[in-house]
Amino acid sequence: MTDDVTPPSRRYSGSFVVGDRVRLTGPKAKMHTLTLKHGAEFHSHRGFVKHDDIIGAEDGSVILSSSGEQYLALRPLLSDFVMSMPRGAAIVYPKDAAQILALADIYPGATVLEAGVGSGALSMWLLRAIGPAGQLISIERREEFAEIALDNVASFYGATPPNWQVTVGSFEDEATTAFGPGAVDRVVLDMLAPWECVDACGDVLKPGGVVICYVATVTQLSRTVEAFRASGQFTQPESSETMVRGWHVEGLAVRPDHRMVAHTGFLTVARRLAPDTVLPELKRRASKSDFDESDVLAWTPDAVGIHEKSGKALKKNLKRANTMREETGAQC
Repeated sequence: MTDDVTPPSRRYSGSFVVGDRVRLTGPKAKMHTLTLKHGAEFHSHRGFVKHDDIIGAEDGSVILSSSGEQYLALRPLLSDFVMSMPRGAAIVYPKDAAQILALADIYPGATVLEAGVGSGALSMWLLRAIGPAGQLISIERREEFAEIALDNVASFYGATPPNWQVTVGSFEDEATTAFGPGAVDRVVLDMLAPWECVDACGDVLKPGGVVICYVATVTQLSRTVEAFRASGQFTQPESSETMVRGWHVEGLAVRPDHRMVAHTGFLTVARRLAPDTVLPELKRRASKSDFDESDVLAWTPDAVGIHEKSGKALKKNLKRANTMREETGAQC
C-alpha cells in the first residue's frame, strides 16, 4: 500500500498513511480527530499542523505545529470513535457495550440479531466480537438512523463489513423474515419497547441462546422483565446497571474523580428454554399478594430508625429561615 491510496480497510497499527484517522491531543488535553490527506492542514488558534508531517510517522508520535506547540498523534480507539462520531440517536456507551458483549457471551462466528441500530455504536462492537465468520443483522425502524449508522460503521472500518446487513422495519416483522425458527445465537435489543418483541425473540433464538435488552428507565425495565416471565420461553431474567468512576492519581493526591459516568441504562439478560420446557418454580420471599396486616408493625418510625426532630429544633430552624428571608428582602 502506498501513501497515495486510501486504505480499503481499517488499519490498527503501523505508520500513518493517507486516509488514516488520527486523534491529535493538544497541550491542554483537547482532542481533535482528522483524516489524513496530502497537502491538507489542521488549524487552531495555536497555529497549524501539516498532514504531511503526520503521514509516515509512527502511531504515538509527537508532532509540532507551526507555533511550536506539541500534539500527540494516535489512532483513535473504537471507544474514542463512538464518543465523537455523528449521532442520529443516543449511543450505547463503551461501558455498557462491554457489559453487553460479556453478559450476552458474544463470540467469534456467532449469528447475532440486533434491534435498534441507532447511530451504529453497538453494531461496531458486535462486529468486532463476532469476527468475519459471524453474521450481524441490524433492524432499525427509522431510515435516517440506519443511514447514519451505515456511514459511521463504514468510516471506522474503512468499508461496510460484508457480514453486516441493516434492515429498515419493525423487529417483529423483519426478525422472522430474515431467520427461520431457532436460527439465531444471540439477540440484542436496544429499543423503546422491547417487551413487544419477546415472542419474536423466542421464535428465532436457538435453545440456550441469549437475549439481552438495554433500556433507560425503571418502568421500561419492569415491563421488559415481566414480559419475559410471562412468555414462559425464557429463564428468569437478570437485570443490572453499570457505573464507572474514574480516579485522579497524581503523586499522593489520589481520590475519585469529581465526575463519573453514572446511570446510562439497565441491562436485562435471559436465555431461551428448550421447546415445551416448563421452568422450575423458584422458592422466593413472600410477595405483596402474601401481605400480612401484622407486617405494618415492621414499618413504624421506631422500627426503621426514623429520627424525629424535636419541637425546639424545628422552631430554631424556622427562625433561621425567617431571618435569611428577611435579610434578602424576599416576600413570603
